Amino acid sequence: MANTIDLAQKFLPLLDEKLAVEAKSSILNAPEEFVREGARAGSVLIPTMELQGLGDYNRATGFPQGDVTLEWQEFALTQDRGRTFMIDAMDNEESVGVAFGRLAGEFLRAYVAPEIDAYRFATLANAAGNSDAADLAVATVIGAIDTAITTLDDAEVPEEGRILFVSPTVYNLIKQSDAYVRLYKQDRNFEEFDGMPVIKVPQGRFVSEINMLDGVTTGQEDGGYAADGVDINFMIVWKPAVLGVVKHAVPRIFAPQENQTADAWKFDYRIYHDIFVPANKLDGVYVHTKAAPAGTDD
Repeated sequence: MANTIDLAQKFLPLLDEKLAVEAKSSILNAPEEFVREGARAGSVLIPTMELQGLGDYNRATGFPQGDVTLEWQEFALTQDRGRTFMIDAMDNEESVGVAFGRLAGEFLRAYVAPEIDAYRFATLANAAGNSDAADLAVATVIGAIDTAITTLDDAEVPEEGRILFVSPTVYNLIKQSDAYVRLYKQDRNFEEFDGMPVIKVPQGRFVSEINMLDGVTTGQEDGGYAADGVDINFMIVWKPAVLGVVKHAVPRIFAPQENQTADAWKFDYRIYHDIFVPANKLDGVYVHTKAAPAGTDD
């Protein structure tokens, strides 16, 4: 039906925009031109480039020949997630736009964005080329971040493009530190630290491991994810090192006349995504977690 199609076309840009705002990791999405369809179903191709260093210049023969190797590395997407909802026709009699807008907006804010963030940060934590663990305090937080910066510098990770993700607790520790007081006397909130954009991530989304819930198995009916592992204190990511891919994210809307199971508007949402760190760029991710509890292997 035309009105159903129009409704989907109207809300799809709004849903994309809301997801980008609500997800703290949206800044890590890969440029579309960097991702190609893979040869196998459920895979994407991402370019990697290898060059060679300088050689001796010969005054007779000139420059030593160099090779440029551009390969499209194949990555398999693992996160194919979805959910369906129905809004009774009578409950929604006055305005389908209002009801649908509230349902979709709240679903993205409270469930989709947190899950995407949690999956991405846990994946990056396990792929990080360098890591450390400690329970931070006001007196140690700046030193821990400085150590991370030095580690990235030693690994020759460019300064431009680094992003500092922090938990709310670490953000507050920074504000209470002597270094912060000296630098930011006028305003207790800050959006940049040592030239890096600062993004606060709620602790529930900022953990080293998560378990994905399937939404149907007994005990997993609510879907979403369960936090596991240890809390992440902060993470520094060089943006060119990571590629967040959303291959497919669309809502489907069925009017009551089209719905074969109930006199209700039906809303389906599916998102097919993943995040990758090419093997030659692992040093572009640094993660600092809380110390593992005594008696654990983490």
